[in-house]
Amino acid sequence: MIRNGRGAAGGAEQPGLGGRRAVRVWCDGCYDMVHYGHSNQLRQARAMGDYLIVGVHTDEEIAKHKGPPVFTQEERYKMVQAIKWVDEVVPAAPYVTTLETLDKYNCDFCVHGNDITLTVDGRDTYEEVKQAGRYRECKRTQGVSTTDLVGRMLLVTKAHHSSQEMSSEYREYADSFGKCPGGRNPWTGVSQFLQTSQKIIQFASGKEPQPGETVIYVAGAFDLFHIGHVDFLEKVHRLAERPYIIAGLHFDQEVNHYKGKNYPIMNLHERTLSVLACRYVSEVVIGAPYAVTAELLSHFKEPKRRGIFHQIDSGSNLTTDLIVQRIITNRLEYEARNQKKEAKELAFLEAARRQAAQPLGERDGDF
Repeated sequence: MIRNGRGAAGGAEQPGLGGRRAVRVWCDGCYDMVHYGHSNQLRQARAMGDYLIVGVHTDEEIAKHKGPPVFTQEERYKMVQAIKWVDEVVPAAPYVTTLETLDKYNCDFCVHGNDITLTVDGRDTYEEVKQAGRYRECKRTQGVSTTDLVGRMLLVTKAHHSSQEMSSEYREYADSFGKCPGGRNPWTGVSQFLQTSQKIIQFASGKEPQPGETVIYVAGAFDLFHIGHVDFLEKVHRLAERPYIIAGLHFDQEVNHYKGKNYPIMNLHERTLSVLACRYVSEVVIGAPYAVTAELLSHFKEPKRRGIFHQIDSGSNLTTDLIVQRIITNRLEYEARNQKKEAKELAFLEAARRQAAQPLGERDGDF
């Protein structure tokens, strides 16, 4: 079990408002290729209670029910732990959520997005807790999915850098990979993310540097925010007793200039939310210059000239390029995984439709 508090240093569980007993919330999932959609789900879940526990499934369980994960379980545990709304991580959580699990961790209820999660045999993984009234739902983040991100990597297009119309190749992918035979799949379909000021406010801390805090500036693409980034930011956080880390994110065009191909895989708005969700980051500069200018340095007391410029080795060899390589190497398996998922969802919806159409006395309560 991995415990961490609201801040990077960790902390004990706090009582609820007015001294009442703290409401403990349970979330679980694969959390493969963690993106801002996952973070937004956990943000909403945390807002429903006082203490958020997140269970993460093993590689073996995911392979059995969905297909091969992109990241290893150890990588996924650490990624979830780095999300600032998570208080505790439970490794090797069961794929099917039961009352026994909720009781084991003293959780009042579990929270999941308004999409379907099915076992290998097509059963709702939250059926038991739903029937017991210990299930809550949060809104799924529109415009992002693991399916979409995989598609961007495989197609090597730049359609995701802007809100311009998708290329014919990307649209063909969206049609074949994000739809089922019966039409557009509402859970795995490909759509474009629209950034709003409200979404940024929800993710941002809104806190300015306080007296005694050390302001540290880092900059980069932070594309497909991953373990390498987390390891780096964690080490940066250790440079000071009370750090205030500002992350500068380069414009899409700038990243594409020095990375080439179809990088960045995530556009600037998507990367902003991904970085803001990290517990080690206090503030983000959206569209930071690649070269640190005198004007920018003036905000941070010209660190390099003062001799406090540091180069940090994250200790991780994971890069965005390596993630893309994993996807390309296992392309057929990932495509088969998503097709399998869509087929199960379609079968589940059809069974639910037939069940709802039956007269009340004939329903057996079992799909």
